[in-house]
Amino acid sequence: MREEISGFSVPRWRLTRWLADAGSNVPGYIRSELIASLFGTLPIFAGGVINTILVSAFIAYRIPRPEFIFWLGCELLICSMRLVVLLISHRNAKAGKATPTDIYILLALAWSGAVGYGCFISMMSGDWVAATLACLSAGAMVGGICFRNFGAPRLASVMIILSLGPACLGGAMSGEPILYVTLLQIPLYLISMAMASHKLNAMLIATKLAERENERRANEDALTGLLNRTGLLAHINDRLPALQRDQTGFAVLYLDLDGFKLVNDQYGHASGDEVLFEVSRRILSNLGPDDAAARIGGDEFVIVKASGDEQELTAFAASISENIGARIRLNAGSCVEVGSSMGIAIAPRHGHAAGVLLDKADRALYQAKAAGKKRYAIAA
Repeated sequence: MREEISGFSVPRWRLTRWLADAGSNVPGYIRSELIASLFGTLPIFAGGVINTILVSAFIAYRIPRPEFIFWLGCELLICSMRLVVLLISHRNAKAGKATPTDIYILLALAWSGAVGYGCFISMMSGDWVAATLACLSAGAMVGGICFRNFGAPRLASVMIILSLGPACLGGAMSGEPILYVTLLQIPLYLISMAMASHKLNAMLIATKLAERENERRANEDALTGLLNRTGLLAHINDRLPALQRDQTGFAVLYLDLDGFKLVNDQYGHASGDEVLFEVSRRILSNLGPDDAAARIGGDEFVIVKASGDEQELTAFAASISENIGARIRLNAGSCVEVGSSMGIAIAPRHGHAAGVLLDKADRALYQAKAAGKKRYAIAA
């Protein structure tokens, strides 16, 4: 599996790395997916941006003082910059280029700070229409922050505090004693929303881990840890686009064991499982980083070799055969030997589809067995 799948770069700066951290013991591929979730989509982004710009514009129109005009200017500047960075990030992610994730996170903090600033000056203005509108907007944004950014719970918590926290200070300094209640009400709300963000993050990570484990089980042979038939077909199909695009050849080697039935009959199925596990280990020890191996049933194995060169493949087949043919010591102390026969199909020479290549390799396997076993043959 690939470690990075989202296309969005993880943050590089110490502060932004800390803010985007999803917690300890979180696999890299999940961290990558969580970073991608922070960017969201343009419609979601537009909802928050339009709300905060309109609210600041209405209040600046109602109270045309410098601090409110400054607030409106900050909202316009920050939201414009966020939009540009968001568009660049999505474009770069699709192109496989680095994304300005650190800048995007800092702009998110700046936007939250601007919302909080608007709450504070509105409450200090003594205009309760403006204060109500600003605080309602900030409260709505806090909900969106929690449910949009819970992939990075620390970031969500800081954004929540910056957005609505200044309302506490504004209430305390407003000269209205009844607003002292905000010193209790708002912190409790902020704490509950931050806790919700962390809880949602934990649930998301647990779900993604379960999905990956289910995927692994669906594509992996339980005894050997190799791919099963489903995983093998997926692996071959993943190689086909490159084959069609630039004719990057690869080979399918269909292999079964000679003498395995005798081991099962003489020593039992538990010993047979030991042999299968040891054979799988020996196969893996011969593979390169771009190769793959599968057990597709009984004593049948398939190797996908990242090479279409016939001479290289025959040398590889000989090496595998020699390695498998070495003695295997069972846990009970006995030693057994099994051989291997192989059929080889080369893409694109023998086909452009997984089913066709496996069928050609299987037929070549029977040709090898008919020639005396412990041999290999290339498909006609």
